Amino acid sequence: MPAQHYENKVFNEDAVIGLNRIPDGSVDLIIADPPYSLGKDYGNQSDKLNTADYLSWMQLWIDAAIPKLKPTGSFYIFLTWRYSPEIFVMLKQRLQMINEIIWDRRVPSMGGSVRSFTSVHDTIGLFVKGNGKGYYFDLDAVRIPYDAQTKKARSRSIFVGAKWLEVGYNPKDLWSVSRVHKCDPERADHPTQKPLEIIDRMIYASCPPGGLVLDPFMGSGTTAVSAQRCGRRFVGFELNPDYCAIIQSRLAAPYAQPIANNNQPTEPVRAKISRAV
Repeated sequence: MPAQHYENKVFNEDAVIGLNRIPDGSVDLIIADPPYSLGKDYGNQSDKLNTADYLSWMQLWIDAAIPKLKPTGSFYIFLTWRYSPEIFVMLKQRLQMINEIIWDRRVPSMGGSVRSFTSVHDTIGLFVKGNGKGYYFDLDAVRIPYDAQTKKARSRSIFVGAKWLEVGYNPKDLWSVSRVHKCDPERADHPTQKPLEIIDRMIYASCPPGGLVLDPFMGSGTTAVSAQRCGRRFVGFELNPDYCAIIQSRLAAPYAQPIANNNQPTEPVRAKISRAV
């Protein structure tokens, strides 16, 4: 299918069927946020499968999606800790695993279970094609700048002109980014909306400018919005027609228009510890 027939479009259809629209080897980056099988209401029964059916369905769409990646392509997947071990094993049989990323959602310290520790994170897997050596990854695009205090402390001559001090440090595999609250301008009517900050980082790091990002489960459309504002192309699928309408509305919003990458995350900076006197 010619690229203009699917680029920068979100199709209201099942991803397993819709992926046939996409030529093999044409996608730079897949960002997948599938249902977690936790019983949430997405306007359908997609999140209400039993364990065996859920894992079989995961394998079905994963097998359909992976061939769409270029040899230099990457694959990010959001998961719950309940199923990440099984799905990571599933993916390791097909791709090379690069990172397990923990997204700390910054859930307030209140409420929660009284029979277990409160779950406040999502698990994200980063996988790539091939042997793990030829995939696209632009570290400089996502480095986190050092603050003025840190730069001043590294003012000795041996640090002068050091690239790492000027361009910032590599984000760690613990991402502390607040979930999208009701008062946030980017908030949409979707139960598991992901923050733009997280998707922006994935796209800047793992998709070249002008590249193509595929999201099999668009939901509220954060991947499409992020791709548009970061200067990439997108394609995706979404079962719920109401969510498809939300996506189109979000793509027209001010925050979805092209932006300059300023590498200013909201990750909290740890206070420096002073020595006792």
